[in-house]
Amino acid sequence: MQLATVEYRLPEPPPPASNADWIARRNAVGLREMVVIAEQWQLTQEQLSRLLGTASRTLLRWRKQADDSGQLDLSGDTVERMSYLLGISKALQILLPTPANRLLWLRNPNSGPPFNGQVPLDRLLNGQVADLFVVRQVLDAARG
Repeated sequence: MQLATVEYRLPEPPPPASNADWIARRNAVGLREMVVIAEQWQLTQEQLSRLLGTASRTLLRWRKQADDSGQLDLSGDTVERMSYLLGISKALQILLPTPANRLLWLRNPNSGPPFNGQVPLDRLLNGQVADLFVVRQVLDAARG
């Protein structure tokens, strides 16, 4: 008696999402995280807009689009800004575990370089990507 050979086939996997779709979903998640950080840092809509390098009305439009579709197309500049801000937030969480201390660090004059008496949040709000980079570097160096 010979057994019949049965051929088993795995179901076809779903087609992978395009890279552009993945990036748009990542951008929407990043923007939602920016809103959470803005609340934690007690920022106004205008301040968050400045950090992201855009106008307040554009930020409102982005938030609606991210909430409605779960996807968001952003420029490389905005994504770079979000990356620096996410890193700054994470570094502050590591270095200063309490929200009150993180807020104090952000909102009080800092005598160390590169601030030289300037408030770190004011440095961030200068509107330049380079300022975000510098603050991130300071915090990363403090982390070791």
